[in-house]
Amino acid sequence: MSKSRRGLFAAGLTAAVIGSIGVVSTLNAGAEQIPESTVPAVAPADPGPAEGGEPPVEDPPTNLPWGQRPQEIQTGRDGASSGALKAAGLDAAAPDASGEEAEEEYAPKGRSSRTGVLKKETTTVVPPEPPSPTPTAAAARPTVHFLYNVGSQAAVSDGAYANLTISKPVLARSDYHTLAELAVQSADGAQIVEVGWNVDRVVNGDDDPHLFVYHWVDRKPTCYNGCGFVQYSGNVRPGDTLPRDNTKRFGIQYYNGAWWIAYDTEWVGYFPEWLWPTVDFSKTGLVQVFGEVAAATASPCTQMGNGRDGSDMTAARVGSLTYLNGPAAEMHIRSTSDLYTVTRMSARTFRYGGPGNC
Repeated sequence: MSKSRRGLFAAGLTAAVIGSIGVVSTLNAGAEQIPESTVPAVAPADPGPAEGGEPPVEDPPTNLPWGQRPQEIQTGRDGASSGALKAAGLDAAAPDASGEEAEEEYAPKGRSSRTGVLKKETTTVVPPEPPSPTPTAAAARPTVHFLYNVGSQAAVSDGAYANLTISKPVLARSDYHTLAELAVQSADGAQIVEVGWNVDRVVNGDDDPHLFVYHWVDRKPTCYNGCGFVQYSGNVRPGDTLPRDNTKRFGIQYYNGAWWIAYDTEWVGYFPEWLWPTVDFSKTGLVQVFGEVAAATASPCTQMGNGRDGSDMTAARVGSLTYLNGPAAEMHIRSTSDLYTVTRMSARTFRYGGPGNC
C-alpha cells in the first residue's frame, strides 16, 4: 500500500582525525595509526548535473538484483515501532511525522577499505543523552571510535546483494550508532555507496532500526539519507523504521547512470553518477558487508548485531552475498576488536556481533 512518507535526514559530521588498521596482506592485521587527514566540517553542496549533461535517471532495472520483479512492500502506520512491525508481519513504516527534524550537522559514519578502516575521528556531535548534561569546552569535540566485523572481497561487478539480519541492539547512551550494511566501493575504497539498517538516535531520534543509505566521494563523507539521493519509491524511504528480529535482502546495482538501492521487494531510489564528477564509478572494485559500532570509547557497552557473539548459533548474520555480473563470492572476514567476533559459515555467509564491554 502506498502512502505519503516522510524521510528522516541526518544530523552530523564535522570531522576529523583519521586512524586506520592495516589490512593489505592479511585481513587479521594489527592496528596501526596513519597520518592525520582533515575532513571538511560541512559536506559540499550537491553539484547537480552539468548544463547540457545527461538527463535525470527515471527507471530502475526491470528486476531486482536477486532476479524478482518488484512488488510493493507491506507498510505499517507512520510511527509504528520495529516490534509492532515484526508482530504484524510488515516490512517498514515511516517515522512519526512529529519526530525530530534534520539538524545542521552530519552524524558520524565509519568506512572500511582494502587498506584499512576509519578507526576514529573527532566530532562536535554529541549523542542526545550524553553522560554529562553540560559538556565542558574540552569535551565539545569528543572522539568517535569505530569498531567493525567485516566480510570483504575485491570484486569487479555491477553491484551486489545480501541478506542482513535486522536487529534492535542496545545502543549505550554515550554512543552514536550500531548498524549493519552492504557497501559497494571503487577498488581504492575512495568511492562508496552503502545501504543497511542503523540504530542511531542522532539520525533517527529513537532506538529502533531504520533503513539508511549513504555515499562517499573521494573518501569524503556526505550524509545519511540525502546529499544527492533521489527517491523513487512512493512506498519506502531511507529513514523508515524496519521490523526487528527479521532478515531482509538489501541490494545495490549500477544501471543506466546511477547506483540503485533495493530493499526487500522494492527499488527505493538511486545515487546518480554525477555525484562522482572526477572519476568513473560504474563498477565495483571492492564489496564489503559489515557490522559497525560508533562509540565514545574504544571499549563500548553498545551491542553489535543482535548482541550475541559471532560464535553463537543465534547471532546476527550476513547471508548469501552475491555479485551482479561478477565473480563467485569468497569473502574474507575480520574483526577490529575483541569485543565483537565473526564466525565464517561459508564463502558467502558469516555470523557476527557481540554485547560489547558489558
